[in-house]
Amino acid sequence: MTAPRGARRGPAAVPRLAAAVVGAVVGAVALAGCAAWPAFPGLPTDEPSAIAASDIVPTALASVAPSIAPSDAAALSPDGFDAVRRMAVRVRNVGCGELSTGSGFAVDEHTLITNRHVVADASTLQVSTYDGRDLDVETASTAGLADLAVVRTHDPLPSYPALGEDDPRTGDPVTVVGYPEGGALTVTEGTVIGEATDPLHANLGRVLVTDAPVEPGSSGSAALDAAGRVVGVVYAKTSDGRSLLVPLSTLQQVLGDSAAFTPVTPCEAG
Repeated sequence: MTAPRGARRGPAAVPRLAAAVVGAVVGAVALAGCAAWPAFPGLPTDEPSAIAASDIVPTALASVAPSIAPSDAAALSPDGFDAVRRMAVRVRNVGCGELSTGSGFAVDEHTLITNRHVVADASTLQVSTYDGRDLDVETASTAGLADLAVVRTHDPLPSYPALGEDDPRTGDPVTVVGYPEGGALTVTEGTVIGEATDPLHANLGRVLVTDAPVEPGSSGSAALDAAGRVVGVVYAKTSDGRSLLVPLSTLQQVLGDSAAFTPVTPCEAG
């Protein structure tokens, strides 16, 4: 499914992204909710399983927001939100005749990560924070390799996490923080249950499968490890409610290559 802004960041933390990576005119749409892939049995832990892209079906799964443990009180800001919640943003895609929502998370004071399909074909992108503030968007770019996008904001983001050191393994816990259905900020928890072959991005290869609940609108949410570090990005779910993540290693690979991003193209009203 976070260290607060200003906290010490580990060696795997995302560097501040150069403006050249996201030098784009804001624009771009589509399925801001998570796409839904079919159920698949018996995920192996050694070899990725295959998911047929032709079997995409819509589905929904209720999310559960756990309460904050008393031991976490020291991590709370004066407004009662912990660092995990402060780093998540809602992304609203105002397209040409369409409106959709997704999620995202900050990686530095002015840069956030979301999914490519969350920002595709927008005429306008709107970003809002946990405390209801609307942030002006400057630029947006999408990756060709994976379902990832980078958005730059004019206004500072409230908080940002560090990246983890490695991809999570089967059995590792994950926490997903986002805005399912474009509604309230929600935290869900689950476990990595295996790997699968990405059905839409053949060059990406493997993706991670978890049982953390997600909904349409959760796309772009950060998946965090037990230390609050980013280990994946939610981009889809299966028909039986399993969530699919772009793994940390792919995120790092894409962020390390400015040529991997292309400025998004705004939609044109017909």
